[in-house]
Amino acid sequence: MTKTRRYDEPELTKAVDLCSPEGKLNQEAIGWSRRPLHNCNLSGNPLRKKQWNYWAVATDRCFFSATISNLDYLGLAFVYFIDFETNFYHELTIPRPFGRGCLLGNYVDDDVLFENKRMTIAFKSLENSTDLQVECSNFKGEKLTAHIKVSRPADHETINVVIPWSEKQFQFTSKQNALPVEGSVKLGSNSYDLKSGFGCLDFGRGIWPYSIFWNWASAAGVVEGKTMGLNFGAGWTDGTGMNENGILIGGRINKISEDLVFEYNERNFSYPWNIRTVLSDQVDIKFEPFFKRAVKNKVLFFGSEMTQLFGRFSGTVKDDAGTVHSIENLFGWAEEHQARW
Repeated sequence: MTKTRRYDEPELTKAVDLCSPEGKLNQEAIGWSRRPLHNCNLSGNPLRKKQWNYWAVATDRCFFSATISNLDYLGLAFVYFIDFETNFYHELTIPRPFGRGCLLGNYVDDDVLFENKRMTIAFKSLENSTDLQVECSNFKGEKLTAHIKVSRPADHETINVVIPWSEKQFQFTSKQNALPVEGSVKLGSNSYDLKSGFGCLDFGRGIWPYSIFWNWASAAGVVEGKTMGLNFGAGWTDGTGMNENGILIGGRINKISEDLVFEYNERNFSYPWNIRTVLSDQVDIKFEPFFKRAVKNKVLFFGSEMTQLFGRFSGTVKDDAGTVHSIENLFGWAEEHQARW
């Protein structure tokens, strides 16, 4: 797809259904919003529906993530944990044929649940927060439990957008980062306090093409005395007229209606990355990784290959008013993902 200078992205302010009764994209749903407004009423399209709730919580010491997903032909529940001080990393994935037991709703605030003898994952929405409850009986020989409260301040905006590949192929995503957290992860005899960290939600519902490629980067911290969050994407949205790019400053989203370029060494992902807007100087960021996570999954004709890097972001971004904000060593991650699903 051809990259473009700038998009005319409509901002939505009212609740809307994602799909028509026939399972096609509702044209009135195309746009972005500062709050989740979409009812993701997917129907029809056998084996093409993709749904997931991905939660991550990051501190300077550790990274914890839990996901429940349903790819129509296969459900996946997975948890991974990284201790950056010891370089401990482990990931536990449980597949479920045709998504059995992966309970996901149409709305961002719906409760989500997966439960079996090896793993329980529950995301429960409350009035101003989401509780993440995770338990794994054998996580590399140890018991893992996580009890985390992710707060949603009343004035905290998020990026919610529909990507319209076509009338029959489309995706709604809600990217919510820089959310305050409290709670802990316990792994064996070790306990990790998360109160200094930030939470991030990646909520996705859509009808996808068989083959797709994307880059995603997310970061959060305090810059110039205000909470800042970065959400950048490329590849999967290029040329569609919509994207997921935005900067959160002090709880307010500054939407970037322009494509981004991710420049990195595909033979060595651990080299520094550059992330920038295509023709303007609104985003000019260097990402320096210090930890790599690589995952490959394959089931018959379906599969995915993902490399996720954790590191520090430095550089400059501009807000809606044109004010330049300097970033130094903001923690986050960037990834490359290729899927045939």
